[in-house]
Amino acid sequence: MGAFDALTIAGSSLGMHQTWLDTLSYNIANANTVRSTSEDAFQAQMVIAQSEPGGGVDVAGIALSDPEGVLEYAPDHPLADEDGYVRAPSMDMASQMSQLIMAQRGYQASVQVTKYAQDSYSSALQIGQ
Repeated sequence: MGAFDALTIAGSSLGMHQTWLDTLSYNIANANTVRSTSEDAFQAQMVIAQSEPGGGVDVAGIALSDPEGVLEYAPDHPLADEDGYVRAPSMDMASQMSQLIMAQRGYQASVQVTKYAQDSYSSALQIGQ
């Protein structure tokens, strides 16, 4: 492991966690999005992470939830069909909030590793003076 590998690994983790936070924010913002029954439901995004050779993590892709969603009875909604149903996303808000906390803590941990690595490298440079 080279001298700056900790910064590289922590940097890759920051990027992955930022993407995860962004997708969760998008999902939460659209949790109440309903559509007509003839359309696909809002599809929540899920980050697919993979390890990088030599250390670190990368976003391998974004998966989407089921476009079928769930039918909700809302006869007064302007998008309701003749039976009074609209299509809502099949998303568990508790799961989204739990993942948001995990992503936020992962991001914070990566920031802390970056700070510790920078302090260590700075101290090493001071020794050489």
